[in-house]
Formats: sequence, C-alpha cells, structure tokens
Amino acid sequence: MSGSMGMNMRVNIFGESHGAAVGLVIDGLPPGLPLDLDFVQKELDRRAPGKSKTATARKEDDKVQVLSGFFNGCTTGTPLCAVIYNKDQHSRDYSELAAKMRPGHADYAAHVRYQGHNDHRGGGHFSGRLTAPLVVAGAVAKQALAGEGIGVYAHILSIGGIKERAFSPLGEPEENLKSLAARPFCVLDERAGQAMEEAILAAKEEQNSLGGVVEAMVLGLPAGLGEPFFDPVESRLAHALFSVPAVKGVEFGAGFALAAMKGAEANDAMYYDEEGKVRCFTNNNGGLTGGLTNGMPLLFRVAVKPTPSIARTQATVDVVKKENCQLTVTGRHDPCIVPRAVPVVEAVAAWQLYDLLLNAKKWVKQ
Repeated sequence: MSGSMGMNMRVNIFGESHGAAVGLVIDGLPPGLPLDLDFVQKELDRRAPGKSKTATARKEDDKVQVLSGFFNGCTTGTPLCAVIYNKDQHSRDYSELAAKMRPGHADYAAHVRYQGHNDHRGGGHFSGRLTAPLVVAGAVAKQALAGEGIGVYAHILSIGGIKERAFSPLGEPEENLKSLAARPFCVLDERAGQAMEEAILAAKEEQNSLGGVVEAMVLGLPAGLGEPFFDPVESRLAHALFSVPAVKGVEFGAGFALAAMKGAEANDAMYYDEEGKVRCFTNNNGGLTGGLTNGMPLLFRVAVKPTPSIARTQATVDVVKKENCQLTVTGRHDPCIVPRAVPVVEAVAAWQLYDLLLNAKKWVKQ
C-alpha cells in the first residue's frame, strides 16, 4: 500500500491508532522556510481528542516532536520528519473485533485486502487518528501560504440537519475567518453552534451518532493556479479530501445546485474592479474554472458521515466462524466527528494548494 501523496510537497504518513505513534515525513520543502512549531501545536490542539463533552473520551495530548529537516527556526530542505506518540490506547476494547466486523468501518474490506494481517485495534491505519499527521503537514503549508498572502479557513456548516449561515461566495472579512480557529466550536453563529452541540449530546444519549458538512474558503489565491484535465485544482483537492476518513462528498462553489441552473444564471459575469483586478459579480464556480483558480475566493464543502462506531447492537459477520452475528461496539468514540474534522479539512486544502503553488513557481523558473 502507499501512504504517500504530493508532487512537490510529498507527504508520507505512517502509524496505527493503537501503535506506538503516528507521524509523517515531508519531502520537497524548500530550504529556509520559517516554521513556528507553536503554531503547528496549536493546530494539532484544535483536532486533539478529549477536549470537549461532544468528543471522544480518549485523551491524547498530541505533542508533536520534529525529528529532522528543521534547524534554527527554518526548514533545511531535507526530509522533515515529525512524530506524535500514542499514550491513551485501550486496546482491550477491540479484542472482539479481530473476528467481528464493525458495520460502517473499513474492518471487513481491510481484512480481505490485507489477508487478515491488518491491525484492527481502533481501526489501525484506517483510523481518524492518522489525520493528526495531516494536520502537521497542513500547519507547515499554512505558514508557507501565509507568506504569499493566502489564508485557508473553515467552519461547521451543518450537523444532523441543523445549519448555520454559509460563507458568502464573494468572500468574508478575513478577521472574522481568522477568529474561527480560536472558538471551541467552529461556527459563525454561536446560537446555531449551541443547537448543534445539544443535538450531538442527544444522539450520544441515544447511543447514536451524527454527521454534517464542513465549508471551507481560501482567500488570496492568484489566478491561473492548477493544471487542466488530469490535475485540476478540484481533482487534487477532492483526491486528498476523500482520503480523510468519513468524508463521503465534496462540492465546489454552488456544487450540485449548478445542475438546476440555466447558463445565464450559472455563469460568473466578470468586471475590472477599482484596482484593475478582474473580479466576478457572482461565484457559482467557487473560484475555479477550467481546473484553474480564477482569482475569486476558492469555496468548497465536505460531507462527513455519522461516526460508524455506535453503542447500539448491530448485525454483522464473524469472519473466523464464518457466521452471522450481533455486535455491540465498546470503547471511546466521537458521537460526531465533524467539529474535529474542521482543522483537518483546512490542513488538507492548505497542503494541496501549497503543492500546486510550488509547481507553479517551478514552471515560472523554467
């Protein structure tokens, strides 16, 4: 199997949920890129488990340790390796799962793919625990993008059918977007956020779980970034976003709503603004046309399914006895992973966009 992705900023992830550690190696970072490791840690803290009553009770401090590729506050240009040690595993909670497959999880497919040799504890390599290294990669990319005047932001658009207001397709005040990361529950409207939290706790009480939608916006992207056909920005982002556990849908701009529009409504008419920049009156295409950025805010949404680990008894199969059976999942699980998915979505987007930016700079030099 491959745990590697990227053209220029190539990220290799490793580890399992209940193994010694999870981590990553990043190849292709330019030398001399200033990195604030405190910022990297703050991004990890946003994703870390055990921080609220709506999250899993598993408590991991997620302290990142950089082993190589960093010296005197900057990248060295050699592979950057970082590790996050696991400290609060309850592997005994998963002893039954060597034979009984959890519905909604990768257990059965992984059992077949790896001929029964996969680590089943906590989902092993298929666990959301592996999103921690992605957040590290994203924190590195965010700092590089910030140096180019590019910011990546996200919020919880909906949970279990409860919605807050969407981002304005034409952009949001950046100070409002920057404040989102500091909020315990990443929403623009605190009343909507409170309703979402109450719905999560109600689902938990019912031994159930909820899914939702994360909406992201990227400001400051130059026009012309990306590649046509096989490496458009949409393809690169979707490829990486669908690699995040529980993501089941991605749409850009108006997304599926475009299918119900007529051309005159869907097209984003253009004009020159007072600074001589080409802008659009609308942004139905989400800042992307022909697979390239067009200078408008990049806007996309990610659908996250309900957490499959629920305490209710469910029908499944025992692959050792080769028979049908019942399973009640024990252990510590998020009743809704959407809040903790927000920094992961930001991280993956930042990584992919910085990778594309590095590619664009390479072509300019040629």
